[in-house]
Amino acid sequence: MRQTRDFLRSQGLPGEDAPATSTKRFPDGAQYRVEIPSTEGPEVLDAVLAEADARQVVVHRISQGSGGMLLTDAELRGMARTAAARSVELSLFARPVAGWDTSPMATAAGGGPVAAQARGTEQLVHVLEDIKRTAEAGIRSVLVTDLGVLKTASAMRAAGDLPPDLQFKISVQMGLANPAAVRIAEDLGADTYNVPTDLSIGQLAAIRAATELPLDVYVEAPDDMGGFVRHFEIAEIVRVAAPVYVKFGLRNAPNIYPSGSHLTPTAVALGRERVRRARIGLDLLHRYAPEAGTSQLPAEGLAVPRPDSTVD
Repeated sequence: MRQTRDFLRSQGLPGEDAPATSTKRFPDGAQYRVEIPSTEGPEVLDAVLAEADARQVVVHRISQGSGGMLLTDAELRGMARTAAARSVELSLFARPVAGWDTSPMATAAGGGPVAAQARGTEQLVHVLEDIKRTAEAGIRSVLVTDLGVLKTASAMRAAGDLPPDLQFKISVQMGLANPAAVRIAEDLGADTYNVPTDLSIGQLAAIRAATELPLDVYVEAPDDMGGFVRHFEIAEIVRVAAPVYVKFGLRNAPNIYPSGSHLTPTAVALGRERVRRARIGLDLLHRYAPEAGTSQLPAEGLAVPRPDSTVD
């Protein structure tokens, strides 16, 4: 195997999964930031921010899974204004993808990887239109699952058809799980990468060695993504994966995608509990790595909405 490992190193990739300490940082020198996912709509956003205040949790990024397509124009702009007022990044999913389409393969036993892909030209157009509409509301971060969407949206950003400050946050559903693959996403224009939920400390360190992108790491994963509760590993994850968004999902919780007003009470309760889990996780991080540095708001590099902006 030595020749293969040596070749990987010649390409600027690690030759093994080794839990080395990362010296990379966010622009302000911080090692970690906090993300609360599945914040489905204005009421949930308000609840998450209120709970964060009550529990003294600094939340840097809030993300959502149902997509801009399932929010009204008023809801999009309202969420943008709320997040902007708090200097918090707001990232909305770029939908639709095959899992919400008429694809039988997306729901078949062996078809899981297809569910997150944009099917055909028409769905590619629909996803790009969803990104444009989200950006027009002033939101500056979108979740992307498909490499073709990423490459095309990045080209649109470069051409001025999307805002130059729009960031592409790669979803865990893209599934790239090794250093060479994650570097492809970086080369295609990704701004941050959500790694699969089940990677070991050594595997996370290897990906960190190969990319400059901030990594988004679930330290508690939803049941349909493994259901892992890794709170005691947070200090090690921060050590090897910095700069890292420590992402608090929630085990033993229903999948609420696509969400809407019929699920608002449930979504609010889940959002509040995710913040509580963040408080628990951060307490353990402070216990085992009190020297680990985080960002204070406002923070450089966050894709904070610009609700008063316009996009031609």
